[in-house]
Amino acid sequence: MEKVVIDGSVLEGGGQILRNGVSLSALLSKSLSIYNIRSNRTPPGLKNQHRTGLELAADIASARLLGAHNGSTEIEFIPGRIRLPNHFVADTITAGSTTLLLQIALPLLLFSSKPTLASTLSLLGGTNALMAPQIDYTKHIFLPFIQRHFGIGYYELDIRKRGYFPKGGGEVFFSIIPLSGPDQKLRSIHLLERGKVKKIFGIAHYSRLPHAIGNGMMTGAEKRLSLAGYRKSKETSDPLLASAQLQENNSAVVSIQCRQEPWDLTVAPGSGIVLWAELEGGGIIGGSALGSRGKSPETVGEEAAEELIQGLNEGGCVDEWLQDQIIIFMALAEGRSEVKCGISGLSLHTRTAIWLAQQLTDAQFETEEDPSGCVVIRCQGIGHSAQS
Repeated sequence: MEKVVIDGSVLEGGGQILRNGVSLSALLSKSLSIYNIRSNRTPPGLKNQHRTGLELAADIASARLLGAHNGSTEIEFIPGRIRLPNHFVADTITAGSTTLLLQIALPLLLFSSKPTLASTLSLLGGTNALMAPQIDYTKHIFLPFIQRHFGIGYYELDIRKRGYFPKGGGEVFFSIIPLSGPDQKLRSIHLLERGKVKKIFGIAHYSRLPHAIGNGMMTGAEKRLSLAGYRKSKETSDPLLASAQLQENNSAVVSIQCRQEPWDLTVAPGSGIVLWAELEGGGIIGGSALGSRGKSPETVGEEAAEELIQGLNEGGCVDEWLQDQIIIFMALAEGRSEVKCGISGLSLHTRTAIWLAQQLTDAQFETEEDPSGCVVIRCQGIGHSAQS
């Protein structure tokens, strides 16, 4: 078995190298050794969340996992057979992010050598945290995007319990039917035309807090979006009239839901809001914020709206969070992919994901600036299948 050695301190030097690294290791049957793990962090080495993700990947891929203990700066991952279909469970114990657990597991669940039933995940920990995408971002932006553009199989994500920082206690159930057979591969993505903003959606969620918290986040977001020219259309049941109002106002329809979580399904109070704009060309731009003590809910809503507006002003077809998460899928897809990112260029996470994909696969990436000043990522993928 081929062995690949990776310096975990390169570029972003964080958990992304672990997540993408072991996923590609298992899919491509390459032994992987990573050293200098999180060496530029304080403290360095694995935290509970990273260890849990590695253990989950090892379970799915029947892998030997060496050195995976809290504080470790070096691990070895020797993959075996990916066991599909199956049910897997991962628990961070703390408020560690369930979305990051899904990032490490999803690529491993995508490919099967023959038609099979869905595989399922039960992920326990934090659902809405500062240092990772909120679970609502994953559910309403990331997963719909990769299904639409890369052609992943049928999936379902159910947020059964919210887990807010610092106590966690959340539970996410995920199910997916893999692509089966040697001819079933991820599609290449072609996303260069942005188009206008079609709709703006959002979810303001809160638990064990007054109703005013949810309403305040929603109001703050709507006000900031209105100042940027994105206003709610007048209420009407007539779709033709609604369309005429939209054209008259020259603005997208804004629809934000306010959702209070049942008290018995959370262990601690918390709040947050996720917004997303769907573009005519097929892109999605997101924005989010979390509530905290001493910050007004209106401010939280405004922060999420401001992040969304900044993302839209970048001029790309994806935001900076989608940007780095789709790199592994571009590398695995069949054919040549191309995606238009914003004028600020590639994030450090994105550059790290590209570098790592090139260390572990034969995918070829290139970037260039288009006439509008936006950066375009192009990739010749490897066309991976379960029998590659």
